[in-house]
Amino acid sequence: MLKKIALKYAPEFVLEWAKQLKKNQRRKELEQQKQDGKGVSKHQLVEDLKKIGLKSNDSVLVHSSLSKIGFVEGGPKTIIDALFEVIGVEGTLLFPTFPAIGRNKTHLEEHPLFDIKNTPSQMGSITEYFRKLDNCKRSFHPTDAVCAIGPLADYFTNSHFGQLTPYNEHSPFRKLCTKNGKILMLGTTLNGACTNLHTLEDAVDFKYPVYDSKIFDVKMIDKAGKESSMKTKVHNPDYSAKRNCDALKPMFEKENVLKNGKIAEAQSMLIDANKMLEVMIKNYNERGVTMYTPLGENG
Repeated sequence: MLKKIALKYAPEFVLEWAKQLKKNQRRKELEQQKQDGKGVSKHQLVEDLKKIGLKSNDSVLVHSSLSKIGFVEGGPKTIIDALFEVIGVEGTLLFPTFPAIGRNKTHLEEHPLFDIKNTPSQMGSITEYFRKLDNCKRSFHPTDAVCAIGPLADYFTNSHFGQLTPYNEHSPFRKLCTKNGKILMLGTTLNGACTNLHTLEDAVDFKYPVYDSKIFDVKMIDKAGKESSMKTKVHNPDYSAKRNCDALKPMFEKENVLKNGKIAEAQSMLIDANKMLEVMIKNYNERGVTMYTPLGENG
């Protein structure tokens, strides 16, 4: 409790220093694993993915942290290969390939341009490796682009362009629910990465002002190099600071929305995307539960 309070009120430079210190320590640990020949193999990844519940033919959106997994022999390629080995040729693999390092509002204020072929992903090295694969399709969206490979790749990515909000029924996130897809939190937390939580905001008449009042007009460059533009809303940074996504986890566990497990060294979760949305809608309508009010309106 004291640690949480200290982190909440610590100056930004102190938080950044602590974050960098932690990263440097992890790099040393991974280098030692490499030197000791204790790397994570593709076989181990496949076995762990199966244990957590990933299956053949699944459509799965993966939020990943390479460093949390351990030193992986072959790096991102090995992880992608393991995922495809489990879901098979009839499965579809998706990764978020968002271009913003921080808040989307700040990103668009500084970079009001999205090039579908050349704008890199800032969601980790695994996502950037995946984005560059030859057969990868990317949704044409300036802040919440998703990449996909598999039989349903075009379905998931083909209608994101032109949507004023990024998580509505035309988005890859909502379509994942429609197709009974899964979300793999591979060494990531609900707080840090579970973007599908935002599907609630676009699925109901959401009472909280989570979207910023400013509408951005973004220059877009498609895969043929053709220029166009689209309008989009972004989340209000002040309201985003109120999120407490991890506080929703007990509710999801109680409703059997997610399964906890470990992929190599990474604490992970496998989530039923549609069931999560259904549980969120139900608890929002009945108790006012959201990531901003995880205990409900009266909590």
